[in-house]
This record gives sequence, C-alpha cells and structure tokens, in this order.
Amino acid sequence: MPASILGEVDRFFDAAATREPRALRMLLNCPSCGSVHVAQVLGDNGGVSYVCTACGHSWS
Repeated sequence: MPASILGEVDRFFDAAATREPRALRMLLNCPSCGSVHVAQVLGDNGGVSYVCTACGHSWS
C-alpha cells in the first residue's frame, strides 16, 4: 500500500497505461494547466462541476 494518495494515483495510471494505452487519453484534463488531477464535484443546482487539485481551477 502506498504511503500517500498520490502514490495510489500513480499506480492507477501505470496500470491503465499497461492495460489500455488509450485509457490515459480518456482521462479528464484541466483546461488551465493540463493536469489530470481533477475531482468531480456537485455543482450549483445539482449540476456537475470539476476542480483541478493541482492548480485550483474549477469549471463545469
């Protein structure tokens, strides 16, 4: 077990790239910084929004 969540995320990306190289292209990237560290959050009025945990940019 990794010591941090980032270690777990890296392990997930490595496994996805090994099984299906196209899987990494299907991940959601931050439009501001390009990071794949994006969280899906519940937006106003029940809509879906996203926030980049790397730079803090949010969008819907």
